[in-house]
Amino acid sequence: MNLTWYDWHQNELAVQRLYDILALRNAVFIIEQNCLYQDLDGLDLVGDNRHVAGYLEGKLIAYARILDVEGQLAIGRVIIATQARGMSLGNQLMTRALAACETHWPGRPIHLSAQAHLQQFYRRFGFEAVTDIYDEDGIMHIGMSNRP
Repeated sequence: MNLTWYDWHQNELAVQRLYDILALRNAVFIIEQNCLYQDLDGLDLVGDNRHVAGYLEGKLIAYARILDVEGQLAIGRVIIATQARGMSLGNQLMTRALAACETHWPGRPIHLSAQAHLQQFYRRFGFEAVTDIYDEDGIMHIGMSNRP
């Protein structure tokens, strides 16, 4: 599978790019996971936040957001489109997201709020639990960091 990968600063998000991202996040996090929450949190278009996106034949199928908020670096909104799961794209996406972090914020610790059932997946990338499991919008999560 030959994806085209992008690492966009938030000010590089053209309308269509932002629409693609928000549509995928809505389809997975709100509709598929049946989780009513406010995805538009005001962080997509501020500061030095970045967006890592993988497109296949013009369609967004992999995405992660990188936030640099108040000195804390976090990867979130990690998504693989439903039709593209099972192809190891999650591994490619996390590799790209971590490379973007190292390029733009070398050596900084990275945090994420992982769905609890994905702990093993994130451990493969050097993340360790730094919180107990907690409920976030009806889904069990755990705080993780690559430098606990």
